[in-house]
Amino acid sequence: MGRLFGTDGVRGRANADLTPELALSVARAAAGVLADRDGTSRPVAVVGRDPRASGEMLEAAVVAGLTSAGAEVLRVGVLPTPAVAHLTGVLDADLGVMLSASHNPMPDNGIKLFSRGGHKLPDAVEAAVERGVSLGAGHDRRAGDRAPRPTGADVGRVHDVADAGARYADHLLAAVPGSLAGVTVVVDCAHGAASALAPEVYRRAGATVHVIGAEPDGWNINDGVGSTHLGPLQAAVRETGADLGLAHDGDADRCLAVTADGDVVDGDGILAVCALGLHAAGQLAGDTVVATVMSNLGFHHTMRAAGISVATTAVGDRYVLETLRQRGLSLGGEQSGHLVFLDHATTGDGLLTGLMLMARTAETGSSLGELASVVRKLPQVLVNVPVADRIAVSESDDVARAVNAVEEELGESGRVLLRPSGTEQLVRVMVEAPTQEQADTVAHRLAEVVAAV
Repeated sequence: MGRLFGTDGVRGRANADLTPELALSVARAAAGVLADRDGTSRPVAVVGRDPRASGEMLEAAVVAGLTSAGAEVLRVGVLPTPAVAHLTGVLDADLGVMLSASHNPMPDNGIKLFSRGGHKLPDAVEAAVERGVSLGAGHDRRAGDRAPRPTGADVGRVHDVADAGARYADHLLAAVPGSLAGVTVVVDCAHGAASALAPEVYRRAGATVHVIGAEPDGWNINDGVGSTHLGPLQAAVRETGADLGLAHDGDADRCLAVTADGDVVDGDGILAVCALGLHAAGQLAGDTVVATVMSNLGFHHTMRAAGISVATTAVGDRYVLETLRQRGLSLGGEQSGHLVFLDHATTGDGLLTGLMLMARTAETGSSLGELASVVRKLPQVLVNVPVADRIAVSESDDVARAVNAVEEELGESGRVLLRPSGTEQLVRVMVEAPTQEQADTVAHRLAEVVAAV
């Protein structure tokens, strides 16, 4: 069996790659690894999902797996991923399970796991869960399965948490530093998990809210809307004359923005605006922000000019989280729109990000375009190069020489990054340079060297 966990849980085509049998086995394994009650009481698990149709099937399988291991299941229904993380903490659960494939198209689904307190799992714990997963047909179904199999009255039970959404909404509103009165926003909910909640929360915070992409039917999640399809949001912002637009993905753990003029503000821009605001208020822990290797060099230049240090991690918001926790920092994020406000949340939270961004515009009286203009992004080119062997590329002397030559050519005015895909035989070649022409030329020159290995 290949590695199940990617950068954000287990993900695949629902009922093909991610089957109910696999979901049940992952749930049992997670209960066996993460339950921490010392035999004094039942383990407790929070289970939520996004609205895609396959979530109903996979939720049933996950609930079966958890209860078969003796866990009490607190089912919270359709809610954003960060809501499940938050509720895992406040409900004193041993683990949380979110069923979502995030921004992926409807046929996909995924399993995201949280440990006690609502934290994403480190690599070692993911590996332990993976070792406990039964292999399925053709293998010993009990191989590695160490979760208990209680009978009778010791089998787990299921409880629906009727006020789960309200609890999460109250938590978000408590984090907002001021009223959003006077702010007009268009929110695109991607027909996803935040379709009901995001408009309600933004209105309760004081904003005037226009809504698109908020009619989930089980099949239309991320379909032409949301953070991966910003065209409808740009059009709606212009049509309504709104101050800004916010786009969430299917499980609302990310947020991208659009200015009143329709310009896109990505995660780097949002992170910069929020970091500068916290820094000015003396609330940015360590005067440091955490970003991934994919953040644009222009973001780094902006932070340096403001006296803010940048700690860089691998791609994946869980690595951002690990660095924040290890170093006692408060803010980090990814270019893709995952931002983590560690003083208020244990994972990336798109709704919290939207609230904090709007609060900054309300506080300063400046438009989002004005606030985001401090980041002068360098042209960035990303080329995905199919290869026969990712490891051979990483060990190639020819590739190393080519990279060194490009780094000398660019100096401090640009950079190059080669990153093997975690799931495919691809090497991603990313180049930033002072001009688009130079970035294109250098990226494709390196791609040719990589492809020849």
